[in-house]
Amino acid sequence: MTMLKVTLNTLIPGERCVIERIESRTASIRQRLLEMGLTRGTNVELIRFAPMGDPLEISIRGYRLSLRRVEAESVVVSKDSHQ
Repeated sequence: MTMLKVTLNTLIPGERCVIERIESRTASIRQRLLEMGLTRGTNVELIRFAPMGDPLEISIRGYRLSLRRVEAESVVVSKDSHQ
């Protein structure tokens, strides 16, 4: 089974993935994402994008969360290529 490395903002609605790491140049964005529960090994599903593409909505740890696209670009995830 091949695993692809992508960022959260490149998924399509309905796709599920696992968070690998946060790669943000800004410490405050990294800290904010970690505080919201986006930690390594956490399962995430992309629910939808807003009509203009920003923000996007994800399902994580049993709740829904909206992220700006710039924040989602910092979240490196792994997804199953056979999904």
